[in-house]
Amino acid sequence: MSPVSRDAIAERALRARPTTMLDVAQALELVLQHARSPAPTRVSLSRALGLALAEDVRSDIDSPPHDKALVDGYAVRAADLAGGTGELRVLEEVTAGAVPTHIITQGAATRIMTGAPIPAGADAVVMVEQTELHDSATEVNGAIVKIAAPKVTSGQNILPRAASMKRGEIVLRAGCRIRAIEVGLLAEFGQAEVSAFPLPSVALLATGNELVRAETTPAPGQIRNSNGPMLAALADATGADVTDLGIAPDNEESLSAAIRDALTRDVAVLSGGVSAGVLDLVPAVLARLGVRQVFHKVRLKPGMPLWFGSLESDDRKRLVFGLPGNPVSSLVCFELFVKPALRALAGRSDVAHDTRTARLATEHQQRGDRATYWPATLQREGNESTVHLLGWKGSADLATLAAADCLAVFPPGTERFPVGTTIEVVLL
Repeated sequence: MSPVSRDAIAERALRARPTTMLDVAQALELVLQHARSPAPTRVSLSRALGLALAEDVRSDIDSPPHDKALVDGYAVRAADLAGGTGELRVLEEVTAGAVPTHIITQGAATRIMTGAPIPAGADAVVMVEQTELHDSATEVNGAIVKIAAPKVTSGQNILPRAASMKRGEIVLRAGCRIRAIEVGLLAEFGQAEVSAFPLPSVALLATGNELVRAETTPAPGQIRNSNGPMLAALADATGADVTDLGIAPDNEESLSAAIRDALTRDVAVLSGGVSAGVLDLVPAVLARLGVRQVFHKVRLKPGMPLWFGSLESDDRKRLVFGLPGNPVSSLVCFELFVKPALRALAGRSDVAHDTRTARLATEHQQRGDRATYWPATLQREGNESTVHLLGWKGSADLATLAAADCLAVFPPGTERFPVGTTIEVVLL
């Protein structure tokens, strides 16, 4: 079968009836079609951490800008030290930040410190531990240094000019997320300011009459709100400006007020109220607030009731995710759909969720017409990775999920997966 283009998948998904469930790939295509990053801004390097570059950054210098010493020692001509031994006259001492003033000629050397420029004529540096100044020397300049190295070769202990980066070469590409390492690299190449995309703002809202805050002891019929704090932490770790709006009860007035507040952010992530129960009011409230449904329900286990839509006004688009109320379903939907959307809105190049392949450590029997994302652990064994399925008890079993570092992916259908079968896993 020939591969299907992204546009073809999106077109097919857009023509689907609202009651038609999409598969995971189709749903993700539609999400990313709506997740467009805003215009970039100029920010100081001190405020760039966590943002994504909006343009390629090129080096304005060679790095290093000169041939430099990698150790403290003596800059020499390798030809003067056949067998690694000999005595040389010291012309001068050059520290980091200084510039050599003498050319190394036959029988001469320069004492040099790590990072200092290599003087003309020298082609090697001998470590100071392999040298000894004559006892009669009262100062370095003019002294005789005795070399006793195992071997001296041309290029030894020297980092050539532009070995790390050449002037005009691309240092970092657009879409790169700026970590502490990139901050240091940008500073090295003179980028006191960078063009970057702002982090998307995200509002989290948990819905349900049964929910109480974490510090509350639940009464009969109540449960603590685990989704709100979990989703807020996930959004923060992904890279977003997060606001947790707490809990909204299952009545239209309260839901409308809370969701209206959530819609002031770039992304609203709601949990609960999107299934088919009597009190699953979220889709109707969203419709009344002008949010257009893009899709509802995905061929996914856990997470089938997922709802996604958008609100466009004032030249601005807001994305809305209605996640299932069960915590494992909520997390799986965040990993598969919300995280890629947040990365795309932030201008990052690493949009897709993180996947690997691994061999099954235990047999698995797949049944049903939905793809299953099963909590598991990934282990490295020799040259291969193996995936170990956990004893998952369903979409409310958050305790088992806490032991997982990945989700094992099983496609829809009825099929037995023997031990050793290679499958895809999504990293958590």
